[in-house]
Amino acid sequence: MISYLKGIVAGIQKQSGNRHVLTLEVNGIGYDLQIPARLAQQLPESGGEVQVFTHYQIREEVPLLYGFGSPAERDVFRHLLSVSGIGAALAIALLDTLELPELVQTIITANVQLLIQAPGVGKKTAERICLELKSKLIEWRKTAGFFVATGGPAPGILEEVQMALLALGYTPTEVSHALHVVSEDIGLPKDAYVEEWLRQAIAHLSTTEYSH
Repeated sequence: MISYLKGIVAGIQKQSGNRHVLTLEVNGIGYDLQIPARLAQQLPESGGEVQVFTHYQIREEVPLLYGFGSPAERDVFRHLLSVSGIGAALAIALLDTLELPELVQTIITANVQLLIQAPGVGKKTAERICLELKSKLIEWRKTAGFFVATGGPAPGILEEVQMALLALGYTPTEVSHALHVVSEDIGLPKDAYVEEWLRQAIAHLSTTEYSH
């Protein structure tokens, strides 16, 4: 119904939980859009102009608008909504937990350990997301020209390395990116020892300007 809105940021409100509502003024009309926290941090100050890609939904006869920073992010949000038991809040939590390329790759590779880092997403829900969306996202990725990283340790080693890095306080996005760098740039073999993956990943993370 509404593909996108281009207007002036009138305000951003943080509501209960981690909900963020953007009020966007377009031609004298203020639209309230529910947006991911990640987008809220990227928006300009009040008075700045921005283009937001929208998803229109009616829930219990109440119309709602959701806003995203790109058509690709909106596409993945819609894919997530198609999974049984996934509502808008969980879909946005997933988009906030992992950057879009990592989220798509995580679902395609059925990496449940990273998906359950999103608030409200349990193991069964994560497994259902992977089962229902893997083939859809592989096809979508081709048509959207959306390419993502594929590097990382072998499946038997992956979960142990991820759990150790998450326990050290790194975010899912930091962990995913670090393992890709260690695999692709440093060239560590997929079946290298867990300790070696951890050593290389921590060395990379400690030299990168992550806010922590």
